[in-house]
Amino acid sequence: VRIVAAEERYIHAEFTSALFRFVDDVEFLLDSKTKAIHVRSASRVGYSDLGVNRRRVEEIRSRFDTLKKKRT
Repeated sequence: VRIVAAEERYIHAEFTSALFRFVDDVEFLLDSKTKAIHVRSASRVGYSDLGVNRRRVEEIRSRFDTLKKKRT
């Protein structure tokens, strides 16, 4: 993972696959009004990533949920 941009409410990261070195862009935007984190994850090349982006975002969401449960 390489962080391309990190601001107070926004993060842009690049994830590079180990085998073929494909780069996927992942962006996070914190919405303080709704207390939500908007996520965009997309492959730069090809028509299908075989579900890699969805699994990555679900793993990140799961980790946020775990942290949230620990705090309550």
